Amino acid sequence: MNGRYFVDTNILMYAHDRTARAKHQRAVALVEELWRDRSGVVSTQVLQELCVNLRRRAGRPLDWKATRDIVADYLSWRVVVNNGDSILEALELQERYQISFWDALVVGAAQSSGADVLYSEDFSDGQSYGSVRAVNPLTERGSSGPC
Repeated sequence: MNGRYFVDTNILMYAHDRTARAKHQRAVALVEELWRDRSGVVSTQVLQELCVNLRRRAGRPLDWKATRDIVADYLSWRVVVNNGDSILEALELQERYQISFWDALVVGAAQSSGADVLYSEDFSDGQSYGSVRAVNPLTERGSSGPC
């Protein structure tokens, strides 16, 4: 393992949505560990989704300034930039794994970053997508932090 961990939007949302209670606590613990280890990876898609969700879907929506500050912090992580090749790769991953196009973009970004683990609540816990294994850190099994 190379010590890189790709984090999906839902985990970051829980880390910043205090109304999520137990999920918030687990997500905060994971994100703090990734900050300490400097091992977190996100994509432009994840950051874009985070912006929208923090402003509209959080239990207590944030204003533009608070949202900007959070996203600016995550820009210090490794950020995978989606481009035209990312879209074509996502179409292939969508077909191969029978997942949504948006999820395929996440898987593709995780793969291209060299991450071994994709932290997400939206994928089957333990499922491998090529070189990346999905882990739900919000469950008892997955809440032990980076592997």
